[in-house]
Amino acid sequence: MAIVLGDNQYGKAENRLVVVSRDGDVHRIKDLTVSTSLRGDLADTHLTGDNAKVLATDTQKNTVHAFAKRQPVGEIEDFALRLGRHFVSSQEAITGARVLVDEHPWQRIEGNGHSFVSGSAEKRTTAVTVDGDRSWVVSGVRDLVVLKTTGSEFHGFPRDEYTTLQETDDRVLATSVTARWRYRTGEVDWAEAHAAIRLLLLTTFAGKHSLSLQQTLYAMGEAVLLARPEVAEVRLSMPNRHHFAVDLSPFGLANDNEVFHAADRPYGLIEGSVLRDDAEDPGLAWHTLPAF
Repeated sequence: MAIVLGDNQYGKAENRLVVVSRDGDVHRIKDLTVSTSLRGDLADTHLTGDNAKVLATDTQKNTVHAFAKRQPVGEIEDFALRLGRHFVSSQEAITGARVLVDEHPWQRIEGNGHSFVSGSAEKRTTAVTVDGDRSWVVSGVRDLVVLKTTGSEFHGFPRDEYTTLQETDDRVLATSVTARWRYRTGEVDWAEAHAAIRLLLLTTFAGKHSLSLQQTLYAMGEAVLLARPEVAEVRLSMPNRHHFAVDLSPFGLANDNEVFHAADRPYGLIEGSVLRDDAEDPGLAWHTLPAF
């Protein structure tokens, strides 16, 4: 029996980067978390401790900072592509790079051009993979919290001796959406595409009369693919943030779906992918990302 080194990569995770663009009295903020991972001819460092081909993770961090200064960060997809292509082209031993970027929102406080308040927990995300002269872009959103107070049902499920859940034809439906979509091409207006896809996800969640969160998930992915030809696949992870109607009868009060207990755990976790039946091989696009 032989023991061999399998797939491996290394990098600098969760570099916190804030870039302030100063244009007179009006400033802009880019608040990012950037993670880099490199792959390639790295067997020596694992097997013998020879680091001659290892670009230090501290150097990767410094490269992120320097690239933020060399030219405007711009859209996170473009920034990640520049970084990934740099690592692959500048290091002979490195054949592939993965760059993950989360963008954290800030909103300007009215009254001056240089004060901000933190936005919601929602994050814009991208995962760029560079492999030789090929590249893939998977963008998305995380922690997009949505809720609808009606237009959602859940019934017709199997019942056995352990089932206590009551069927309902009117419930609160709430979830925190993690959505990732894989682009078929690198020639995309990233900002416009992100805004349009996010809006499609929101309007479909709001407008689809839901018989299950699974049905809603599929409808959201389908809406993106029908409207955006540049997208090959959408993956969604949607925990069901349960809202249970409180029994107010001990207090002589009726509760007509007005007062709820919001339970953050345990929760149902609904996940799935929606893709074109002729979608091309995703290559390394999803490699090292969660399944959904």
